[in-house]
Amino acid sequence: MTEQSAFQIRLEDNVATALQALDPGEVRLLGDSSTPSVEAVTQVPLGHKIALRDIAPGEPILKYGVVIGRSTSEIRKGSWVHLHVMESIYDERSSHLDAVTGAPRDTKYE
Repeated sequence: MTEQSAFQIRLEDNVATALQALDPGEVRLLGDSSTPSVEAVTQVPLGHKIALRDIAPGEPILKYGVVIGRSTSEIRKGSWVHLHVMESIYDERSSHLDAVTGAPRDTKYE
């Protein structure tokens, strides 16, 4: 199996970005990280976020050293962090999009 990796932008971030689609297992952390790896417990799509520690409901999601959103449920270390477990603090509309397809869930097309 090819080595899996993710990139942590800033030391204070609680998420890293998947550099390829991740399967459960060891993920090497590149960038500004205090630990060499994290154990993925779920699949994480390419370019999406993986939790670097447990994140409680309502807790800020930190990327680039800034708050990019807030968790909407308990997020386990090593799991996929996306619209199904977080909401953007910049774009209210994103909370109405399907987590996988990005399609609006609040608009009815006829």
